[in-house]
Amino acid sequence: MGVSRNNGRGMTRRRTFPDRSKLNLEVGLRHGFRSGLEEINAKHIKALGFEVLFETVKIPYTVPETRRHYTPDFPLHNGILVETKGKLEPKDRAKHVFVKNQHPELDIRFVFQRPYDKINKGSPTTYAAWAEKNGFRWATRLIPEAWLKEMGPKRKPSEVLNV
Repeated sequence: MGVSRNNGRGMTRRRTFPDRSKLNLEVGLRHGFRSGLEEINAKHIKALGFEVLFETVKIPYTVPETRRHYTPDFPLHNGILVETKGKLEPKDRAKHVFVKNQHPELDIRFVFQRPYDKINKGSPTTYAAWAEKNGFRWATRLIPEAWLKEMGPKRKPSEVLNV
């Protein structure tokens, strides 16, 4: 059996890494976005020849006893509302279920950076499975061109929300 010379109290060097989420946020904010995924999808919409509308629709919803507003990332020209998510936190999941229950006529869809990641460490549920279970359509990484070319819902968000 070996003997440790410093009994674990020796100098150990810890490597520190920059917080990548902060770096992505700073880059995105410089261009009007809060994430790199939002920025990628804005460029994608523009490259497909469509006007980029970013967070221009506000949807009121109520968390029991609290009135709030949800602002989808990309309201498409056809009335489809797209939310891009790298990480879907529990409060975001709850918010989207509240919004869907209170405004079932809105067509809200997700673009997940990694749809097969688990919603939390021990859960068997992925982001994609959560979206399907709750009746949300979803895509991976980029807004599908088909979504941009679709007719969209019969009633646009402005009609539903009386804006």
